[in-house]
Amino acid sequence: MSRRALLAALSCGVAPLAFPAGAAAPGLTLSGRLEQGGYVLGRTASRAEVLIDGVPATQASADGWFVVGFDRDAPPSAEITVQTPDGSASHRVAIAPGTFDIQRIDGLPPSQVSPEDPVLLARIAAEGARKAAGFSSRADGDFFRTGFIWPVKATRRSSRFGGQRILNGEPKRPHYGVDLAAPAGTPVVAPAAGVVTFAETGLHFEGGLILIDHGQGLISAYLHLSRVDVAAGQRLTQGQLIGAVGKEGRATGPHLCWRLKWRDRNLDPSLWVADAGMRQ
Repeated sequence: MSRRALLAALSCGVAPLAFPAGAAAPGLTLSGRLEQGGYVLGRTASRAEVLIDGVPATQASADGWFVVGFDRDAPPSAEITVQTPDGSASHRVAIAPGTFDIQRIDGLPPSQVSPEDPVLLARIAAEGARKAAGFSSRADGDFFRTGFIWPVKATRRSSRFGGQRILNGEPKRPHYGVDLAAPAGTPVVAPAAGVVTFAETGLHFEGGLILIDHGQGLISAYLHLSRVDVAAGQRLTQGQLIGAVGKEGRATGPHLCWRLKWRDRNLDPSLWVADAGMRQ
């Protein structure tokens, strides 16, 4: 691995993976968190095609950086291949199983658990379509390569990524975010540079919601905001103010729900922070 690639890996708080000398062109180096909900950062030739288990997935940036995410329910291994007209290189990575808890939340309004009103359902569907458009962004960049910082100064992590949710006694899909408890009005900042792809207030489930594309479809989400200070299309730098903590939407108290997706895969955003320790 080159010195530059090694420094980039260390800046993300991850350990580089070792590869045999003389790897076939175009060359491939990887670092990351190899676990369910984790990710790999790759460095290869400029604009190389990236395949996962033989299926085209993304393209490296002009500087050769790319990201691959592993879903909460990812299989135990994945083969990552890069291709250029000059050749290809591959490496199979082992993906460790995650540890996920069970999260029970009671006392929610029925409309926030299993809505039935036709007007409300139509509103939720319309909001879902707008959110889907935001998540479909594929910014041509590699803002993710410098790592992430915490988006809020939280008092504690009130909920971990991936826990099975039971709402008002009704099993629901897993919680794909990290909940960071903080007083209402606490500033929320961009944990990495990127482009805003969605910024709205008053959503039924999320309240104030912001989506940021950090390059190649790696999109972070910020839910339950009491204030949104950015607009779709706006470019952000790491640490830039984007909004404020609230308890809007489906929330029982003030906190930031921080989420991360790569394409259609749900990732644990806390794994991107070099010092991920936080009191539970």
